[in-house]
Amino acid sequence: MADDQNLPSYAGDVDVTTAWQLLKDNPDAQLVDVRTAAEWSFTGVADLSALGREAHLIEWQMFPSMAPNPGFVAAVSDTVARSGARKDTPLLFLCRSGARSRAAAIAMAKAGYSRAYNLAGGFEGDLDQDRHRGRTNGWKAASLPWRQT
Repeated sequence: MADDQNLPSYAGDVDVTTAWQLLKDNPDAQLVDVRTAAEWSFTGVADLSALGREAHLIEWQMFPSMAPNPGFVAAVSDTVARSGARKDTPLLFLCRSGARSRAAAIAMAKAGYSRAYNLAGGFEGDLDQDRHRGRTNGWKAASLPWRQT
């Protein structure tokens, strides 16, 4: 496994409140949720309706096998282009806790997207002392809008 020095650069990590502000301030910014369809169904999705938009739901790994999605870069490129995004549009990647979304941001940076960000903390955040998610950090813990699908 390569160390971080050999990975393609991406725009970096942002916390979820910074991401929400960027989405509010920049109508071109796009949120891409890279979790699985099962996660979207069972834990909910970010609700961008107050901003007149929706999060793009594109699996980085496919449930139930968790095999990498070979069409991920093409699907994101096509989806965000249809939303008016360019290669320099802020793309914010979200997963459960920030690991898969970091890999997705790196993949999109490698594909030429200069402002591909990882949302540190993800949708549910890290485990707390009781081994529960959604309380310590992340989208839900920050009380950002979300809905059950």
